[in-house]
Amino acid sequence: MIDTDIVVIGAGPTGLFTVFEAGLLGMRCHLVDSLTKPGGQCAEIYPNKPIYDIPAYPEIMAGELIDKLLEQIKPFSPGYTLGETAEKLSKSEGKFLITTDKNTQISAKVIAIAGGLGNFEPRKPVIDDLNKFEDNGVQYSIVDPKKFQGKNVVISGGGDSALDWTIVLSEIANKVTLIHRRNQFRGAVDSVNKIQKLKDKNKLDIITPAILKKLNGKNKLESIDVAIDNEIINIPTDYLIPLYGLVPKMDVFKSWGLEIEKNAIKVNNSLDYQTNKEGIYAIGDINYYPGKLKLILSGFHEAAIMCHSAYQIINPGKKNILKYTTVSGISGFDGTKKEPKKTQINSFK
Repeated sequence: MIDTDIVVIGAGPTGLFTVFEAGLLGMRCHLVDSLTKPGGQCAEIYPNKPIYDIPAYPEIMAGELIDKLLEQIKPFSPGYTLGETAEKLSKSEGKFLITTDKNTQISAKVIAIAGGLGNFEPRKPVIDDLNKFEDNGVQYSIVDPKKFQGKNVVISGGGDSALDWTIVLSEIANKVTLIHRRNQFRGAVDSVNKIQKLKDKNKLDIITPAILKKLNGKNKLESIDVAIDNEIINIPTDYLIPLYGLVPKMDVFKSWGLEIEKNAIKVNNSLDYQTNKEGIYAIGDINYYPGKLKLILSGFHEAAIMCHSAYQIINPGKKNILKYTTVSGISGFDGTKKEPKKTQINSFK
């Protein structure tokens, strides 16, 4: 069993920043995420998409933001349970016990739900024999782009994720074909322009409007059939990557007895973002309160407020004095210490 101070469900930007804010207060965190790597949607769906509303960064790629958050929390040595979903919840002797779908058990006094839009499942195409080819040529995410070096790849979709990965893999794969059921793409204008330029340079093929009809192969995927108007064409390929987005699932949180409103977890925003269950908080896009803004920077703010409230649960009766990091510095659990820089004061006569 894993024992910690705070279980953070969700390893996206808000969940990662929670580790930092908790660490400043001397509290340890363990993160649980159904995805196989930290970063949430920023890492899984649009790592190469620019974000413009992160303070102090006029522009930063989503993947780079995650890299910097991971670097920021490294001194606080968080634990990770990745590729697993938090399922069961119980409480005994003042501590919560979370059990994942793979029977990992984590004990803590506080739970911080920072799961974005909920537990994610890929939205899959409706097509025969899909299960047969999953992990045998069909996959719904890209972890290591180098895997596709020298391969033929078909990407299906019209949003940011499909466009971003088409751009990336056009420089790695032997051949990339992008198919979409409409002529218009839903991604960023800059990405659409890049796609068009790559097509003009014969670095990729674009087939629109096209609908997936059939998967072909014996032990693994060998080709796909797509419908263009009334014609069926066959595309030889090693991989099909349908990128239709992720479907949020809130069922597990309902089973925990949490109050759900507008497909999000209702919280008390006038105090500390606590749910209707004492000791369980919800922060970031997964929560709801009047005036809620689903922005990364809102999640950062909520994480800071939540951690100061959680401190009182974890350290009952102990007074917490707010200290600015410019004064206190950062003392990591790994023994590192970042001292604040001293400012020289000049006196004038």
